Amino acid sequence: MELHDVWFVLIAVLWTGYFFLEGFDFGVGVLTKLLARNRAEKRVLINTIGPVWDGNEVWLLTAGGATFAAFPEWYATLFSGFYLPLLAILVCLIVRGVAFEYRVKRPEERWQRNWETAVFWTSLIPAFLWGVAFGNIVRGVKIDRDLEYVGSVWDLLNPYALLGGLVTLTLFTFHGTVFTALKTVGEIRERARTLALRVGLIAAVLALAFLVWTQAASGDGKSLVALVVAVAALVVALTANQAGREGWSFALSGVTIVAAVAMFFLTLFPNVMPSTLDADWSLTVTNASSSAYTLKIMTWLAAVATPLVLLYQGWTYWVFRKRIGTQHIAETAH
Repeated sequence: MELHDVWFVLIAVLWTGYFFLEGFDFGVGVLTKLLARNRAEKRVLINTIGPVWDGNEVWLLTAGGATFAAFPEWYATLFSGFYLPLLAILVCLIVRGVAFEYRVKRPEERWQRNWETAVFWTSLIPAFLWGVAFGNIVRGVKIDRDLEYVGSVWDLLNPYALLGGLVTLTLFTFHGTVFTALKTVGEIRERARTLALRVGLIAAVLALAFLVWTQAASGDGKSLVALVVAVAALVVALTANQAGREGWSFALSGVTIVAAVAMFFLTLFPNVMPSTLDADWSLTVTNASSSAYTLKIMTWLAAVATPLVLLYQGWTYWVFRKRIGTQHIAETAH
């Protein structure tokens, strides 16, 4: 296996890790409007992801940095062609981080309510736009012979990509709902399990339609296996949720996301961005990659740094593993 193939796999792993981890905290952010009934419950939801959300976003920075270093042509075409949706995601992530920190800086209800509303929208919008972006990457976009994107932002708003956005939004919300059931106690836990069934059924229908569409358009035997794993894991996750097995439900909802993202990359390879104008103009792991020397240096650095990052993040989740409820929220806290 060539180094550019190895780095395609590594980038796929980084994006998979990002969607698994950031997926549930996007979902929790959406739940601040769908599940929480009062200020205390909103604070419970935000506190479930408070210690980990910023660590989850490191996976995005790493995935973006790895793409820039390993496949500069891919990075350049992607970020120039998808400039507006990626800018919207970036703005949302910035505002979202500020909202987490600033909402408790003043005691006024209006101040805190406004920042909590910001948490909701800056969780919902990226959860949708990531699906639109990856839907277009898998479907293919207008790339010319110079390997540059020549379409418009309206070309990105096609039925396939919009369906992809709905799939990521509902899957992440379901993932966040079962995470909430896993991390909370009391009435909010029970309501989270009830809501998880409703959201999960919607996600299952949308995901099945989207993945079957993807398989029919550009799939093969390997992507079909990923499709089956994704759908089966989601069905079992719903069953485990109904049985009150929140840990299994969360793990299996994560398997659904992992298998779905794996299917995206399996249908892409050896392309990284297919051209809808001419297949010969597609960006591939060969024509979009850096030099062999650059990839070699990156491989050694990744081999040293990656285990340390994984150990530290795993330790963080272990430290903050306990459940919380409204009884843990002080009435005078702000």
